[in-house]
Amino acid sequence: MGTSYETQMTVAFHDLDPLQIVWHGNYLKYFDIARFGLFSSVGVDLYAYMLDQHYVFPVTRSSLKHIVPLRAFDQFICRATVTECHYKIAINFEIRKGPDHLLCARGSSEQLAVRFPEMEMEFVIPERIRIALGG
Repeated sequence: MGTSYETQMTVAFHDLDPLQIVWHGNYLKYFDIARFGLFSSVGVDLYAYMLDQHYVFPVTRSSLKHIVPLRAFDQFICRATVTECHYKIAINFEIRKGPDHLLCARGSSEQLAVRFPEMEMEFVIPERIRIALGG
């Protein structure tokens, strides 16, 4: 696959925990921002797809490995890379900070196609989305 998207962000004060590092749940928020940036960059609007084609794409699996903490006002890049988009949409994520691109976190997610409102799982990603993501 290999379709990728990068977004630059800055840690906001409200993303910190009492230890003054980014609260662990916010890394998934950063991944989500990169995921939707990736979809947008290839012309995929999952909300419009739900309304027009009656499919939803829930996240069914996610993982996250914390390596180096992000701190207040750190500037970082979150990169999302498609690794599969035939039976599921699988994406790998990396968060890197600073001029040396220090690896702070790594993760992944999987999404399935589900027919809506029936909530019936499909066993293939719709062709239009598959092609847009490079599959």
